[in-house]
This record gives sequence, C-alpha cells and structure tokens, in this order.
Amino acid sequence: MQLTGEVDDRIRVLAVDDHPMLREGIAAILKPQPDMALIAEAEDGLQAIDAYRRLRPDITLMDLQMPRLGGLEAINRIRSEFPSARIIVLTTYAGDALALRALRAGAMGYVLKAALGTELLETIRTVHEGRRHIPPEIAQEIALRSGEESLSEREIGVLTLLSKGYSNKQVASALSISQDTVKGHLKSIFAKLEVRDRTEAARLAVRRGIIDP
Repeated sequence: MQLTGEVDDRIRVLAVDDHPMLREGIAAILKPQPDMALIAEAEDGLQAIDAYRRLRPDITLMDLQMPRLGGLEAINRIRSEFPSARIIVLTTYAGDALALRALRAGAMGYVLKAALGTELLETIRTVHEGRRHIPPEIAQEIALRSGEESLSEREIGVLTLLSKGYSNKQVASALSISQDTVKGHLKSIFAKLEVRDRTEAARLAVRRGIIDP
C-alpha cells in the first residue's frame, strides 16, 4: 500500500486495484486536477479497509476482482463500519447484475475501466456531492431487467460450477444434492435467463456479472 501524504481541502481519493498500471493511470488522471488529490493506493480489499480506517478518504475507487478480498466484500465491510463512505466501483465488466450487487452493497458510482478519464472525474465530483452516478448503458440494462426473477444463491452456485465444465453428476457431488435436483435447478436457470442450454447460460451469466468469468 502506498501513501501520498496529507492534502488540503481537495477531494481526497483512495485508489484500490491489484494492477499497478491501472493505479498509475488513475494517478495521472487525478494529478492535474486542482480539486482532487490521490492520498493512498491499495492492492486488495484488505488493504483498502485498513487504509479507509486510517485515512477516511472522501472518495474510494474500488476494483471488484482482486486477490485475498474482492471489492464487493470490501465495500460491504467499509460501509457497515462507515455508513457515509462514498465508494465508486471500477470494473472491466458492464454487467447489470454485477452493477446491481455493487450498488446494493453501498457503492454510489460505477465506472468502466475502458472509460477512465473525463467520466472518472465527473463521477468523482458527482459522488462527492452525495449523488449517484451510473453509466447510461448500465442503468438501462438494470431498468430493462428490473422485472425479471433473480437467480437464487443455489442456482448461482450450480451455474458457477457448470461454467467451470462440471457435469451434472459432479455438480451434484460438489453441492451434496441429487442429480435430479441439479436438473431442476438447470430448468429454472434456463427459464429465468431465457436460454436453451448450459453453454449459453454460462456465457450470459458472465456477461451480466451474475457469475465471475
């Protein structure tokens, strides 16, 4: 974890990402801004929690896919301890389900890594003012699917194993359920996702952020 020292009344930002080049990119974007200062960097969720406790940044930029502790759990822990924490998710994935989970965990903004730059700065300023900021394309996806029935935790577990190449028998063994129960879950998954087979289900689930790639 890298600290950059004390700053004045600028927006104090903590950047959390396990890729050094991404953090360097964020630093380069923030440096010219007269109203912002990068005060610390963290490589995973555990470092992020520690840095937040010590520094209380105005804004935390949080990656989701990280070693040791991922971004969603880090957001949950920070927000449970500091309900007023203002956290912006940085992610490669534009999935509506992933975005919805992040927002439910307490994130106030959502920025795709491919859109870093002006959008990141706009999001930081918007969230610092206490307002949410979600890319229009993701907000539209969330709205379009708002009436759909969500997959249960068990169905997500089944789908995760299927995406790794598990057979029905292997899924049943891993989850300590019968193969008939697995088939029942698959039928429900296909209906909810409106797909015809497990390959299509796994591909769609990854794209939407229902399961990790």
